[in-house]
Amino acid sequence: MRRLFVALALLSAAPAMALQPGGQLEDVWKPAATPQGGIPWKLLESTGETTRVDAHGFLRSKPVFPPGVRALQGKRVKVAGFMMPLENAAKQSHFVLLAYPPGCPFHLHAGPNQFIEVRAATPFPVEVERAVVVEGILELTGEDESGVFYRLLQARPG
Repeated sequence: MRRLFVALALLSAAPAMALQPGGQLEDVWKPAATPQGGIPWKLLESTGETTRVDAHGFLRSKPVFPPGVRALQGKRVKVAGFMMPLENAAKQSHFVLLAYPPGCPFHLHAGPNQFIEVRAATPFPVEVERAVVVEGILELTGEDESGVFYRLLQARPG
């Protein structure tokens, strides 16, 4: 029974893997493609973290933004990602943009450098099946306890 479970788990993971010549497996789970004139997730994912224990004994993370990311602070940027709606509405003015598709059970728990909180000036129609392009002013955060490293403000469809 255990072998069956392991085999089923491996088979269901197969869409995220591709067999290369020579028998090597390649992970094909990729972030949303970079839109023309946009910033790649690879750059945003280069932000590291430091952790500390606060006065109450809680573990807290703080971002370490590399120079390439710091240079984008306050600039209007364009990025593609997968929408995770936060409102119960056909159009969203507040949502989370994920680097990776949200539906894979083998790729859970996006790190704080793999999502952006979006505050839209122009509401977006809900789109959960494919990537959307968002343009907005990038705010580097993470000094508070929200766990959010990036926000796009005054966002609109790109």
